[in-house]
Amino acid sequence: MGNDYAFGNTLTRLRTARGLTQAELAAKLGVTDKAVSKWENGRAKPGLDTLRRLAALYDLPVGELLELRERAPAGEITKIVVTGGPCAGKSTAMSWIQNAFSQMGYTVLFVPETATELIGGGVAPWTCRSNLDYQRCQMKLQLEKERVFRQAAEGMPGGRILIVCDRGALDNRAYMDEGEFAAVLAELGTNEVELRDGYDAVFHLVTAAKGAVEFYTTANNAARTETPEEAAALDDRLIAAWTGHPHLRVIGNTTGFEEKMRRLIAEIAAFLGEPEPVELERKYLIAYPDRAWLEAQPNCRRVEIIQTYLNSAEGEEVRVRQRGSDGHYVYYKTVKRRVDDLRRVEVERRLTQEEYLRALMEADSTRRQIRKTRYCLTYDGQYFEIDLYPFWQDQAILEIELRRADEEIRFPPQIRILREVTGEEAYQNAGLARI
Repeated sequence: MGNDYAFGNTLTRLRTARGLTQAELAAKLGVTDKAVSKWENGRAKPGLDTLRRLAALYDLPVGELLELRERAPAGEITKIVVTGGPCAGKSTAMSWIQNAFSQMGYTVLFVPETATELIGGGVAPWTCRSNLDYQRCQMKLQLEKERVFRQAAEGMPGGRILIVCDRGALDNRAYMDEGEFAAVLAELGTNEVELRDGYDAVFHLVTAAKGAVEFYTTANNAARTETPEEAAALDDRLIAAWTGHPHLRVIGNTTGFEEKMRRLIAEIAAFLGEPEPVELERKYLIAYPDRAWLEAQPNCRRVEIIQTYLNSAEGEEVRVRQRGSDGHYVYYKTVKRRVDDLRRVEVERRLTQEEYLRALMEADSTRRQIRKTRYCLTYDGQYFEIDLYPFWQDQAILEIELRRADEEIRFPPQIRILREVTGEEAYQNAGLARI
């Protein structure tokens, strides 16, 4: 049985409306607070006898709760972006994704590349009155297409649905100056954080013009006009546009093309948790970085994070997180189980602001709230996260997620590594949060 978050959220809402903690509810029902936690996380459901006691406690017909318990959960919908510079292999990647994930039992939906559709239909930067007019049209159409695909996915039979966007809304930023980008955001009534983090994951395929220039061509896409030099520069701007996303992966040309496609499939599979979502992470204590240098990098984004740990079952770590900048935020809930010093099983889902605020009622009183400034930095095809804490003035933490334990890490020369602290409790957020 997959996680039934809808039923779990209903139980959470009913309990908090009565002003009960998980422990208090558990005592009334004669169960453990761990059992209540599992129900509300969607990982288990109460038995019929317990359901009767819940119905009596909440003054509800038992049939109503039983119907909610037995109702099949809605299909799990994941929306990802596959992006990249010109001639990066996106078209081929779509075929590989279809074959790989259909065999894994996913319903795979593809949102086609909007720029190719518009330019092929005669709507282009050079036919519109201005680049701003064109970008405004493209972003409106992109977002509307994504809404339609999401609506269609919600009406499909239960199961796992993967929506794959051939480029996403933030790709447009690479083709606009800051003034144009701000104007489009204002007209759309949105902001950069909502646009960027509205996707569950982003996978960037590096253009053949960087590392495989002999294979670079414009012949297979009528909308492609860039020289190899222009393509390489555009590739850098696209990576910079998506930098700051909590799950960005950059896949370069260090191997042959087929291996590049296999690496893409492996990265997507790892994100989806096939066979399970194992995260391989290395963590380093670094000298306090030059913030002015970080702020000046086009491939670096600042993100403000507030992290709160919740009461959880033994062997698990549950936290909620507010993430964003300039007053615009998104919210996540993460459940972690450690495998060993390097590996951990991690399941994460987005929350609404209302769900986030409800979850804060379950804050673990033995831990302080963690506030930090994170700099997301792409460098040489790698994605680093640098966390600055208000209680440290001379040091910081750098993290990188890897696919293999022996994978080479190429650090920016501006970053001074003090030592590796992977697996050291004192430098984990959970350890830093202990009172």
